[in-house]
Amino acid sequence: MNRTRRELIGFALGGLLPAAALADEQGADDARTDWDELSAEQRELLDGLREKWDELPEAQRRRLAAGARRWAAMDPEQRERARRRFERWRQLTPEQRKRIREQFRRYRSLPPEQRERVRRQFRRFRQLPPEQRRQLRERWRNLSPEQRQRLRRRWQRMTPEQREQARERMRRWRDMAPEERERARQQPGH
Repeated sequence: MNRTRRELIGFALGGLLPAAALADEQGADDARTDWDELSAEQRELLDGLREKWDELPEAQRRRLAAGARRWAAMDPEQRERARRRFERWRQLTPEQRKRIREQFRRYRSLPPEQRERVRRQFRRFRQLPPEQRRQLRERWRNLSPEQRQRLRRRWQRMTPEQREQARERMRRWRDMAPEERERARQQPGH
């Protein structure tokens, strides 16, 4: 089996299909996904599974067919990004994969406006310099679960204006020299 087929199959079996491919599965009716009904390109990509196709659960066949359809529509750059994501996924522990799947399930259960807000926040985070993202992740990891929960609740209670003010304070803090930060920590009310 060539590299592309192995990667696609691993990609689909690993649970990394994008939400769009998963949506295809969820919207499908109870009809079977027979091998002969796949397009020629899908059959070529999934050829390594031909012998056991009929033995696979229907949901898995739908995911694989949707993944093959999506893979075929990708340009070379998108395929390379998918390969890198799959490689990162393969390096995760089973516990990490389980946590990611659970986070994805929680995300999918959010109302559309909350999902959009999460996407905006993620885009904003990705625009930060790598060093700043690393520092924020480290600070988050150092918080206790109780501190994280308090921070989430506090943020959720804020109005959009209050959130923008908090972001501005964080930007000013980030731009301070270490000595300035230390002096600010020592001031009353901090």
